[in-house]
Amino acid sequence: MFEIYQSEKTKKFHYRLKAANGQIILTGQAYKDKVGCVTGVKSVLTNGADENRYEIKESKDGRKYFVLKSTNGQVIGQSQMYKSESGLKNGIMSVGNNIADSRVKDLC
Repeated sequence: MFEIYQSEKTKKFHYRLKAANGQIILTGQAYKDKVGCVTGVKSVLTNGADENRYEIKESKDGRKYFVLKSTNGQVIGQSQMYKSESGLKNGIMSVGNNIADSRVKDLC
């Protein structure tokens, strides 16, 4: 399930995709308005099932994470940090599996 929320500090809008167990598996960038945020969610729904849209990155401390990109190459979501390659791959599969539940909960 997707959740859309507004940061109290910046007043910008964000989304997060949660797995059935409540774990956040993908977060979006900050958007100036809710319409842009909803468009970001739609882009995840469109691109999230395509494994070619994922790019694996490595942080300075060696942990890996992934980003999801749109067809034009723009980053539309980022994962948490993973300690293992298998955890990272499971995270990518989890995004693909959880976008099937395209419900959006508006927390604003």
